[in-house]
Amino acid sequence: MKKAQNFVVRELITNKLFKIFSPIHLEVVNESHKHKVPEGSESHFKIKIVSKAFDNLSLVDRHRLIYSCLDDEIKAGVHALALDCRSEEQWKENKGVNLPNIPCKGKGDFLKDPKN
Repeated sequence: MKKAQNFVVRELITNKLFKIFSPIHLEVVNESHKHKVPEGSESHFKIKIVSKAFDNLSLVDRHRLIYSCLDDEIKAGVHALALDCRSEEQWKENKGVNLPNIPCKGKGDFLKDPKN
């Protein structure tokens, strides 16, 4: 039988992003099951967010804002964020375009000593 997922981290991320960015569109998807992590993990997320806060900001600056907002969650074990941060104008122009998933070997793989 499959474990019921808790979604505590996903909920924390969603609430923080709504509070800080007042988005007109927000999707927070737990993609942990697509990676090499224990069942029920909340470590890999795809976030699509549309906000006026991103107007006139570079993609790098938008990502910095998101990472700053989610600093506690990252320190607590969120391993990967696939970010799609758009201004309202960009959303209107091409809202149907999705980001591809990035393959990941899992958190433990990059922490292993390369000598072993």
